[in-house]
Amino acid sequence: MSLPTTLFKSLANIKKDLKEDIDAVFNRDPAARNSLEVILTYPGIHALILHRGAHYLWQHEQKLAARVISYGSRIITGIEIHPAATIGRRFFIDHGVGVVIGETAEIGDDVTLYHGVTLGGVSQDNGKRHPTLEDGVTVGAGAKVLGPFTVGKNAKIGSNAVVVKPVPAYATMVGSAARMISDYHDEKGNPVPSKIATNKSKAALKAADSQRDTSQSKNNAKTESQSSKDNSTRTTTFQAYGIDPYSQDPVAEAFAKMLEHIQQSENRLDQLQTAMSKLDPNFSKKEYDKLCLKDLDVIGQDDMDDAGAEQK
Repeated sequence: MSLPTTLFKSLANIKKDLKEDIDAVFNRDPAARNSLEVILTYPGIHALILHRGAHYLWQHEQKLAARVISYGSRIITGIEIHPAATIGRRFFIDHGVGVVIGETAEIGDDVTLYHGVTLGGVSQDNGKRHPTLEDGVTVGAGAKVLGPFTVGKNAKIGSNAVVVKPVPAYATMVGSAARMISDYHDEKGNPVPSKIATNKSKAALKAADSQRDTSQSKNNAKTESQSSKDNSTRTTTFQAYGIDPYSQDPVAEAFAKMLEHIQQSENRLDQLQTAMSKLDPNFSKKEYDKLCLKDLDVIGQDDMDDAGAEQK
C-alpha cells in the first residue's frame, strides 16, 4: 500500500475517532455547548488525542518519544496516562485534573472517568498490575481502583470509593473499602439472571419507544428535534459522579436489617413470656421498652422517604 493511501486512511480514522469523542462529550456533559469549545477547552479531549499518538509510538518501539509526549500531556492537562495503556472508543474524562491511568490498564468503550480517579496497581512485579474496565463503566470523582482485576460491564463506582476486588457487571460500589449495592446481585455478589434479563428488556423497550418518538417528531423544526434528542440522551446516560440516585444507602440498609432482627426477637420474647405465664401462675411478665423506626432516626428514614416521594 502506497504512503499517500496509508496517510489518507490514517487521517480519516483520526477524524472519525475525534468526532466520536466530541459526541461522547455532548452526550455526557450538559455544560458542553459547541464542538469548538470542546476541542479548545476540554482537557480530557486533549489528553486522549495526545495519548493516541503516544500509544502509537509505544507500539512501534519508540518508547522514549511516547513517554515524552505522555509527560507533556500531563503538564498541559493534569491527566497522566501511561502510553502503554489501552483505551477504547468514546472514552470521556470529565474535568480531568488528577486522573492517573497505569501502564497495564485496559479501558473498554463508552467509559467515563471523573476528576481524581486512579487506575493503579498494588504490586511492583512485572506483568498485569492495573485494572480492566469493561464497556460502559462509570468511575466517580476521587475513586481509586487498585489491582489487576476486572470491573464488569456498565458497573458504577461512587465518588471516593476504594475498590480492590473484582466488580460484577451492573453493580454499584460505594465507600472505602468499597461495598456493593446492586439490584442485580445477591448479598454474595452473585448475579440474579431474572433481574438482569428484566433490566435488559426494559432497556430494549425504552430504546424502541425512543426510536418511535423520534420518527414521529420528524415534522418538527430541526433545532427543536436536535434539542429534544440531546436532552433525552443526557437524561438517560449522565449519572453525576457515578452514583445511582435510586440506590439505598448501605449504612441505612444495615440499620434497617438490625431493627428487623430486634423486632423479631421482641416478638419471640413476648411469646415466651406468654407461654411461661400459662405454665407457671406465679410467673410475672416484665414490661420493656420496644424499639421502633423512629427510635433509630439516625438512619434518616424520613429523609429517604421524602426523597423517594420527590423522585416519584
